Amino acid sequence: MATKKIKKVETPIDQRETFVSLQKNFADSEISVEEKLKTLYALQEADSAIDKIVQLRGELPAEVEALESEVAELKARLAQGAAVIDAYNQTIAENKQNIVDCDLQIEKYQKQLDDISNSREYDSINKEIENQGLLRQIAQKTINDTRAAIMERKEEQENLKDYISVRSEDLKAKKEELATIVESTSKEEEALQAKRNECAAKIDPRTMSAYDRIRASVHNHLAVVSVYNGDSCGGCFNTITPQRLVEIASNKKLIICEHCGRIIVNPDFE
Repeated sequence: MATKKIKKVETPIDQRETFVSLQKNFADSEISVEEKLKTLYALQEADSAIDKIVQLRGELPAEVEALESEVAELKARLAQGAAVIDAYNQTIAENKQNIVDCDLQIEKYQKQLDDISNSREYDSINKEIENQGLLRQIAQKTINDTRAAIMERKEEQENLKDYISVRSEDLKAKKEELATIVESTSKEEEALQAKRNECAAKIDPRTMSAYDRIRASVHNHLAVVSVYNGDSCGGCFNTITPQRLVEIASNKKLIICEHCGRIIVNPDFE
């Protein structure tokens, strides 16, 4: 009877897991511990080189993004201003029509004055003529005020257009500067990214999770370092015990710095 193969159960990755469990998992692999340590060091080298390329760009990507947002907002304000002017013009057109209507009403009432039969009717018609005259004055004042508002708004629009032009030129210059840097480093970055992907593919998910977590927690993003000056951690420069140095040199165990939490590898890997 054939022996049933037992499938290994993968436990979920715990971001808070101890380095003891990580070390056990690290040793339990199809490739040797030494090869995994070399791969981790090569991964760190690729990431560090990519970090330097990103640093060359400095604040340019953020500046370009901020300028793009600013120009978009300015153009939106310009469009809103144009919509306001359109609304003002509509108001003027409506009030011009109101004046025409008032004039027609006044003309009609004035003709009725020729056929009045008593003083009450006369007073009533004159009151209507007076009301239409007031409505006409209100419409004319609204037109005058709206025209003044349009002039003010158009001046604001012109100033805004000038500012958009200036900021658009700034954006163009920043984009060209960034494009020049990206173009000059694109081949190198592409090669480094390919190397990084190749290394990452050889590392198990649990170790990669720990590596990424360490990189994110230290200021220089060095998760893997070698022994410095013969007896110190290359990350925090604290002294390593003789026993730990022997273990590091053996390339048979994942060693974590007890001070900074970085992975320490054999300096020979350099």
